[in-house]
Amino acid sequence: MMRKNLGRATLVALPFLLALVADLVLFAAFRDRLPGQPASHFRADGRANGYMGQTGHVVVDVLLFAVIGTLWTLMVVRGKFHGRAHRRLTAGGYAFAGFLGWVMAAVLIANVDAAENAQGDAQGVSLPMWQLAVALGVAVLAWGLGLAMAGLAPVPEPSATTVPAMDEARITLADGEVAGWARGIGSWWLPLIALALVVGGVVLLFVSGWAVAIPPLLLGVLMAGFARPYVVVDRRGITVSGMLPWPRLRVPLDRIETVTSRHINPLTEYGGWGYRIRPGRTGVVIRSGEGIVATLAGGRDFAVTVDDSATAAALLNTLIDRRRAER
Repeated sequence: MMRKNLGRATLVALPFLLALVADLVLFAAFRDRLPGQPASHFRADGRANGYMGQTGHVVVDVLLFAVIGTLWTLMVVRGKFHGRAHRRLTAGGYAFAGFLGWVMAAVLIANVDAAENAQGDAQGVSLPMWQLAVALGVAVLAWGLGLAMAGLAPVPEPSATTVPAMDEARITLADGEVAGWARGIGSWWLPLIALALVVGGVVLLFVSGWAVAIPPLLLGVLMAGFARPYVVVDRRGITVSGMLPWPRLRVPLDRIETVTSRHINPLTEYGGWGYRIRPGRTGVVIRSGEGIVATLAGGRDFAVTVDDSATAAALLNTLIDRRRAER
């Protein structure tokens, strides 16, 4: 098992290491042709408006790839990802490393042979926005390479203890008895991804400008909202809150027709993790495993992955029966 985990960790960390090595090799090759303070921050029109010393460039390069690569590796290796989910998440690391590696390399090459002023700041340096389109193309190619590489190694399979679907179980409640159920979802890897995105966004803000930094920053903040969800089931229905006061989701009991507990695969069923909206279904899914699946009036499903989902589903079905009996 340790050997398998080491192999998986190496496979996931490889693109970040290669991107870092490539950028450092470029820096070593062009160091004598770089100004003392290379341009590191660019406006939306591509013109430089921020500068960083050569040593600072190397430090940022190393920290950026080391931190994001380590967090991504921990997430994939220690997270509960199986089959296609594991392969696609591994490929996502290749895409991210490819995109970031190209941007950092493009910034470096744009500074080659640039003039400098008395303070050593590079002059006349620009980074055309088409470089971002090229970086996206590199990310797509890296994604394909990552899928191919991930397919060469065995991937984790679901545990035999996977929770099966349950057919509308009930909990016995006396007349007038009030009951509720609550549980936190102790995901450790989602906060790490949110942190990695925010850190990466902050670094890109100083290195490449707001146009590149805003997407990871925004995604990181949104992901932090449901990084460690807390699920409450009671006579009001289902309430899901996160680490932040907002957003908070509530599905009223009046909208719920029936509830089951079953295994949920976020990637294949919802296309990813976090708060998801798909045709005919929505949900807060932060890991593979058991979860509550509520069928709503109109036929849509709402799901949330959480432990002890069978108890929550049974309580909701009981409360739904009571609501119908009171009509």
